[in-house]
Amino acid sequence: MDMQTIDEIKLAIESLPPKEYTQFRSWFLEKDWEKWDKQIQEDSENGLLDFFKMEVKHEKLNGLLKTL
Repeated sequence: MDMQTIDEIKLAIESLPPKEYTQFRSWFLEKDWEKWDKQIQEDSENGLLDFFKMEVKHEKLNGLLKTL
């Protein structure tokens, strides 16, 4: 498979018929969310999100949490 440049890919996307564009967009968004979820999981496992835990503990101790 030949690698395409970003400009070629953009042009190909812009030329898609509406139904195929919708299908592509759904696929791309799903891939984007999968990568986002993986990054959040990795960050959590590596302690990079521990500051959230500390913030929640602080808010809870000070009675500042709101019930959703």
